[in-house]
Amino acid sequence: MERSTTSDTASEKPNPSHHNTGAVQMRIKNTNSHHDRLSQSKSMILSENVKVAEPVNRHRRNHSQHNLTLADIISTQDHTVVEKEGYLLKAKIADGGKKLRKNWSTSWIVLTARKMEFYKESKQPALANLKPGYKPECVDLCGARIEWTSEKSSRKNVFQITTVSGNEFLLQSDIDFLILDWFHAIKNAIDRLPKERSCTSRNLEFKLRRSSSIELLNSLDTESKEPKPEHRKSLIFRLNYSASDTNDRNRVKSRLKKFISRRPSLKTLQEKGLIKDQIFGSHLHLVCEHEKSTVPQFVRLCIKAVEKRGLDVDGIYRVSGNLATIQKLRFVVNQEEKLNLDDSQWEDIHVVTGALKMFFRELPEPLFPYCFFEQFVEAIKIQDNVTRIKSIRILVKKLPRPNYDTMKILFEHLKKIAAKESVNLMSTQSLGIVFGPTLLRPEKETGNMAVHMLYQNQIVELMLSEYSKIFGSEED
Repeated sequence: MERSTTSDTASEKPNPSHHNTGAVQMRIKNTNSHHDRLSQSKSMILSENVKVAEPVNRHRRNHSQHNLTLADIISTQDHTVVEKEGYLLKAKIADGGKKLRKNWSTSWIVLTARKMEFYKESKQPALANLKPGYKPECVDLCGARIEWTSEKSSRKNVFQITTVSGNEFLLQSDIDFLILDWFHAIKNAIDRLPKERSCTSRNLEFKLRRSSSIELLNSLDTESKEPKPEHRKSLIFRLNYSASDTNDRNRVKSRLKKFISRRPSLKTLQEKGLIKDQIFGSHLHLVCEHEKSTVPQFVRLCIKAVEKRGLDVDGIYRVSGNLATIQKLRFVVNQEEKLNLDDSQWEDIHVVTGALKMFFRELPEPLFPYCFFEQFVEAIKIQDNVTRIKSIRILVKKLPRPNYDTMKILFEHLKKIAAKESVNLMSTQSLGIVFGPTLLRPEKETGNMAVHMLYQNQIVELMLSEYSKIFGSEED
């Protein structure tokens, strides 16, 4: 057999003499191997007795993929740059405006210029996205709102993100500087995004659904003057009318406006006795005046029930009860129906504690009045313990009578809870974390929300540990 040593003879014409021997000329290429490309063409003259071997298809993984970093993979997939990533506690509380049961879970959060992605807990969560069928939960930050909240959770350092599509998320961390860093990073990302019309126009239905009746009609007046995309719907009627329907549309809007303008106010309905004054959501002094007492009867009943069958329950006041049952109890109380907390439907003591916390959380003005907030914060900052206790005591004595009497009974009850710490695992510190943001909050939220939450917890904790000195008689 004669072999040619020239590498590019594959392009030459075959020699006629070779036809007598039945030799063939062949060029071997292996395009799958990057390392063999420099020597990918060879010329060989083989005997007719030698069977030409099929080229071996050697698939070799791209080695450069192993050198990509986590941020490189995410950037390649999303065509964006990762601005921040890390672990936080996350709870989704609304989906498209529909409220969801709050369920906290640890998530690896990836923040880019326009969106956030939530991955399951993993050392390399972004790589999990490469698995078939796995899709991370994505939050579009265009038009979103971010704000601190103490009402949606008893945990500290919680802020809420609300998207234009009606999704709501709570993010939390016990580490103050970490959660503050995340808050500012997300807020900066939202502020940098343009206020695009597309962010809001595609969610017009959601916005109209959440607005009041008058706001709805005003929105319709404004939107009717501008071009509307096809097939956009509101919850009342379609917006894309033809020109022939203009008169009918104006007539419907006019009748709706007249109906809304003639609708009696809440005060009028209450004066006529059609709507009774509610317990939940009313001012504390109004509830007490209605009941001719200084402590709401519902608060007394809840405390009595908890002390009867809940002092030894693990996580009392920290564990949440069934929200639907709590709302049912709330409805019964507001309708002034005879309330028996020993009834089997209120058997779960966490429902009773959840309703009591909801009562204080929904007060238009908290148990610690707004005008006292800064004074209590300044008092808790005092370094000397004796002076600090004395200052808190003086402020408590200045509270309105319903606030003082209700506070005294509540803290006396919570002191009994803390006394059973070995059984229910609820210390004064734990109770301070639960009740701090509920009983004490500023009238206007500021950038010092995380710091305020720390003081709120400390104030409640001190008043529990020094209850006798703060609420005792002057001789004490």
